[in-house]
Amino acid sequence: MQMMQELLEGGSLEELTAFVAVGEAGSFAGAAKRIGRDASVVSRRVSQLEQRLGVRLLSRTTRRVSLTEVGALYFRRVQAILDELVSATTEASDFAASPQGVLKISLPVTFGRQWIAPSFASFLAQHPHIRIDAHFTDRIVDIVADGFDLAIRVGVLNDSSLTAKRIASYTNILIAAPSYLEARRRPRTPADLKDHACLGFPSHPYWPDWVLTKEGQRKTVRPNCNLVADNSEAILMATLEGAGIALLPDWLAGPSVKARKLVQVLPGWTGRGEGGVYAVLPPGRLVPTKTRLFVDAISASIKAGWQRH
Repeated sequence: MQMMQELLEGGSLEELTAFVAVGEAGSFAGAAKRIGRDASVVSRRVSQLEQRLGVRLLSRTTRRVSLTEVGALYFRRVQAILDELVSATTEASDFAASPQGVLKISLPVTFGRQWIAPSFASFLAQHPHIRIDAHFTDRIVDIVADGFDLAIRVGVLNDSSLTAKRIASYTNILIAAPSYLEARRRPRTPADLKDHACLGFPSHPYWPDWVLTKEGQRKTVRPNCNLVADNSEAILMATLEGAGIALLPDWLAGPSVKARKLVQVLPGWTGRGEGGVYAVLPPGRLVPTKTRLFVDAISASIKAGWQRH
């Protein structure tokens, strides 16, 4: 790394460019035309390079300029490096102008399947040069080590060196099936929940408690759970079948409430704190165009979908 820094200091990249141009053209005049510099400037740059390296790269006569033995070896290596640099620069510019390549993303299983996967088809149709490599897992992946461009995380985001953008918000609501409530006395206060069968989802931040709030009030309840599962969709299915009362995010339970398959229990009381949906990116200021376009697309899709529900 130190050698690279030394190489780039003092205008040495210009020296390398001048030297390669001379090697390709066979003269200072020809090199000057190639790179748009005066012949005297090209000659001075090459002399500076030779002085810095401590070797003679060119054999100069009044009639011609030729590469020395070490100059020919150095020329081939430097020419390849400069060609690769030009290719890399062109490739980066092409990516910025026309988003393309593989977009590797990590998605939580339930939220990703319900709210993000439906956006894949339209996004790929709009951006045919992008390919999506989607990994559905509730494990918190190491974005940098595992080579992800983006991870979607739902809930409370821990402090991190990663870059995060909040793209949506939600609340946790208490819900139950009408059949369950018809067979039992409906709870009137959070304290009444202790007399009911409850369904526990350990990923709630205050588990094993439910911390509920309403208009500045706060109540903490330790639910009596006859079922605990680490998958929110499994809790929803059990709730729909009348197994008990659950505290679930409105993005998951909302459609069933709207369809009257579920009823909101203790209306106005919600899980403490507003949950968030985050797009988490590797550290760094530059966000690739393909990633930015995808985040914008799913943000719009989620917003539209939640308004319908």
